[in-house]
Amino acid sequence: MHTLARIPFFKDVTDVPFDRFDRQCGWKKFDDGETVVDYEDTSSDVYFILSGEVRVLIRTEAGKEIILADMRAGEFFGELSALDGVSRSANVTSLTRSELCIMPAATFREILFASRSCCDRVLRLLAGRVRELNARLAEHSIFDLKHRLYSELLRLSHPRAGHDGERIVTPPPFHHVLAARIGCRREQVSRELSALSAEGLVDKTRGGLVIIKPQVLEFRLAEVMRNEG
Repeated sequence: MHTLARIPFFKDVTDVPFDRFDRQCGWKKFDDGETVVDYEDTSSDVYFILSGEVRVLIRTEAGKEIILADMRAGEFFGELSALDGVSRSANVTSLTRSELCIMPAATFREILFASRSCCDRVLRLLAGRVRELNARLAEHSIFDLKHRLYSELLRLSHPRAGHDGERIVTPPPFHHVLAARIGCRREQVSRELSALSAEGLVDKTRGGLVIIKPQVLEFRLAEVMRNEG
């Protein structure tokens, strides 16, 4: 049975009458590569990811694509349009077969106004996204290409199980995807990754891209920041 109570965002929420709001939401499945929200979408719905993965990106007038985020089950998007009524600013495409709960903006706002806990969670989420955007803006202003790549690899990675001190990006990222994340060409990413591999700092395995010495990348980033200061 579809119910908001099973969505991670609403976990442990006790001040929302889910049975009433469940009837106001839609539940839809998307195929791999299917567009979920386009720039020309005039809706202001909020999308909760129940399963699968989606990609959020913007496209310049020249056709260049910049990846803002990949989002997985448990996350949601579309809250900005629901809050301010302004048209969509990004495209969202399903990377895998996915199922989403589609909540009308009016329902989303009613829940926030009625539930202190939900309102607090959205405020914290928005604050976190603003901080991340500020960090990315600073990186594009301060870091050159290779340092932006270091930062993005560290951001995408997580500790590698059974290998103390190492981190891994899994599945291994495509070079054109990394390029779209940091605003450069695929060939530039390939060249920088080859240089890191030659230094013994990264290694590509079947399971992912291993960052063998993440502390070295962190030191290099910190050194640039110190020099900027």
